[in-house]
Amino acid sequence: MENCLFCKFVSKELKTDILYEDDNMIIIRDIAPQAKNHYLAISKAHFKLFEEMTEENAIMVKEMLKTIPKLKSLLGLENGYRIVVNQGDDAGQTVPHLHIHILCGQKMEWHPA
Repeated sequence: MENCLFCKFVSKELKTDILYEDDNMIIIRDIAPQAKNHYLAISKAHFKLFEEMTEENAIMVKEMLKTIPKLKSLLGLENGYRIVVNQGDDAGQTVPHLHIHILCGQKMEWHPA
């Protein structure tokens, strides 16, 4: 999508520190962390909400979720982690592109935008 921040990260039009990349996603650090370790797994396919997914998108999201546990050591998730997906403005989704928050470490108070 033309004006999507996350699409620009995926296409490398905008530079960001990519910690992990595969065919389905990139993983970056969240710029406003809500936990000691807070990452974003960003879908390479652009869609905002789960209900907008095609069957191909759903398979991709499944693969993203299956990959995260394999990255526990790289991301410092050995002692457990949370996965959060904000769906829509009222849920605190600030970028209209599917992304999965991966949080671990000391809990911090969460304040949705």
